[in-house]
Amino acid sequence: MIVVAGEALMDMVATRDGTQQPRPGGGPFNTARALARLGVPTAFLGRLSTDAFGRQLAAALVADGADLSLTSLGPEPTTLAIAEVDSRGYAAYRFVTAGTSAPNLTPAGLPASLAPDVNALHVGTLGLLLEPIAATLFHLVQREGGRRLVMVDPNIRPALLTNVPPYRDRLDAIMAHSTIVKGSEADLAWLYPELEVEAAAERLLGLGPRLVIATLGAQGALGASAGIRVRVPAPIVDVVDTIGAGDAFGAAVLAWLHEHGALTTDLSLDAAHLRSVLDFACLAASLTCTRPGADPPWRSELGPMEAIARTHDAAGD
Repeated sequence: MIVVAGEALMDMVATRDGTQQPRPGGGPFNTARALARLGVPTAFLGRLSTDAFGRQLAAALVADGADLSLTSLGPEPTTLAIAEVDSRGYAAYRFVTAGTSAPNLTPAGLPASLAPDVNALHVGTLGLLLEPIAATLFHLVQREGGRRLVMVDPNIRPALLTNVPPYRDRLDAIMAHSTIVKGSEADLAWLYPELEVEAAAERLLGLGPRLVIATLGAQGALGASAGIRVRVPAPIVDVVDTIGAGDAFGAAVLAWLHEHGALTTDLSLDAAHLRSVLDFACLAASLTCTRPGADPPWRSELGPMEAIARTHDAAGD
């Protein structure tokens, strides 16, 4: 079982006729859905509203097979993200967070302990920024780091940062307790603006995680662990938008590890296995880009992992 902790919200996506279409979203919510669709037993730990949007979010998680036993409910309105998609399919966001549901996960909403069958915890995005959920997740990672694999996806939102130093200190501490840090090229550039992506990944490894992965958009992904650096290209697809692609990527990394019995705190991958992880995750992200909104692929859409790796090897990469 993998527990995904953080926010769920509604993406309000502008359509061609100028209206806004609500679509379920939020990085951890998307990750939980993607994991469940990839056949991984998954529970979502977050706070949902009891309003119509909150019921829609809950229904989407259940429909995909995610467990809501760790999810708390409240009367606060659902958190909103206003998404504006440019001509290349890339989305920029404005958020409506004050007094809404997602930030209101408090320590009281945490289980006293995670079940013995939970072998991984995923946290990230707005849940690491907004209060009180940020302090709640920090406590959870401190408690669980070392007991089970922890994956962190910072998915940094500079527009919401009003006090950078405390956020940066907490983020560094969370990453130090993690097994895997997965961030976008933009995340690494924000963390270490003076460094190229590979040097930034090296710096992150120095904090303590065993694996750092940087997503590079259409250029694919970079994986870095002790003494190993692997780059893979992304499949070429017709992009509708990139909403949820990074979340599908992160979920696919965990799904690969789940299928290979590698969800452990002492994670160690050789170059061939790391390449296979990145290939699988790039394929999942690319498929998400071919349809509107955060609509991650099902496991049946991806085919055997070994076939994906063989295709990459045959291409000479």
